[in-house]
Parts: sequence; structure tokens; C-alpha cells
Amino acid sequence: MATWANLGLQDSSSPLMEQLNFFHDHTLLILTMITILVGYIMGMLMFNQFTNRYLLHGQTIEILWTVLPAIILMFIAFPSLRLLYLMDEINTPSITLKSIGHQWYWSYEYSDFMNLEFDSYMVPTNELETNGFRLLDVDNRIVLPMNNQIRILVTATDVLHSWTIPSLGVKVDATPGRLNQLNFLINRPGLFFGQCSEICGANHSFMPIVIESIPMNYFIKWITSMTN
Repeated sequence: MATWANLGLQDSSSPLMEQLNFFHDHTLLILTMITILVGYIMGMLMFNQFTNRYLLHGQTIEILWTVLPAIILMFIAFPSLRLLYLMDEINTPSITLKSIGHQWYWSYEYSDFMNLEFDSYMVPTNELETNGFRLLDVDNRIVLPMNNQIRILVTATDVLHSWTIPSLGVKVDATPGRLNQLNFLINRPGLFFGQCSEICGANHSFMPIVIESIPMNYFIKWITSMTN
């Protein structure tokens, strides 16, 4: 989860988010080099009293400053397109979770099991435990097994919502009358927090998401206790 003075992205909890982190650093490095180069040239232009007559008109330099930016853009575009296709890839899921957005809470259905569904509301500040997180904790967490492909189906009943978990690199719109799907894998146990990321009304800030990632054997025990 995000912490105070955290200027970067959250620690990744899925292979996809790791790739997004790498792409962020890759692009930032390219932007830093461009900024330094352009800043140096502008500084030289302002403080240099001499004029290079070969730069006033020349086909070679015009070709260079056209071709080089195109090559730099390719270094950004190809990794970006690869990630876009990876994010849309749907692998064979072990578990399907359906998330339904309401004003202003989430409902969840485990489609692979009979009669396993619940609502998830934010815990009010006056009911929080000592170790709880204000505006982030919920009364019913999503429980999912780690190291398994998870498919999530997202929709809404009233207005637009957005189901988002930053540390997993997951963000999908919840649209009334439409079913969006996304695939992800959690590669470590823990609690992962998110919030609705689409302005959906007065209490938009008060419909958080919490995923509890646990090993498969504990998940089977949890499923058994919930369905009995």
C-alpha cells in the first residue's frame, strides 16, 4: 500500500506490475537523457557568442534530428505495445471472481462455488481496530490464493465505477450493462488495498477494496468454511 512521502510506484505483487515498473524506469531514463541534452543545447545557445555556419543550413543535420527522435519513440513504443497485449491476455484461470459496483460498496461472487457471495463495505472510522487503516479497511475482504491465475469479471448496477489495485497493476472499469474481464496473478501473500478510481458520486472516496492473498491450502479451508 502507499505510504507517506512515497514518490514512486507501489511495490509490485504480480508479474505484470513488475513489468510496468520496469517500463516506467525505462521511459523515465529516456526522458531524463532527452531533458539533459535539450537543456545543455539551450544553455549553449544562450551563452555562446559564436555561430556555426554549417548548422545554419544543412541536409545532414536535418536528417539526424528527424531520424533520431523516431528511433527514440520506437524504443518507447515497442515495450509499451508488448505490455498492452500482456495486460489483455487471458490465461486459463483457476478461479473466477465477479465484482459488482454499487453506490457505494462492492459485491463479490465466487462463480466457481455455490452460494458464495457477499457485500464489502468500508469500516467506519469509529469502528476501526487499533491496527486498521482509515478509509481502506473493509468488513469482508476478498480472499484469493497466491500463485494462481485469477479472472475477475467487473460490472456495476448504477453508475460507472473502477475496480483498482495499484500493487497488482489492475484497473478495470465497472460499467452498468457491460461485463469487463481481467486476468492477474498474485505472487506473494499479504493484504493489498485499492479504491474505486472513477468518480461515482458523493461517497466515491468511501468504497475501498481489500484482497487477502493466502496459500492454496488455506484458501481451500476458507472456501470450505464459507460454503458449509
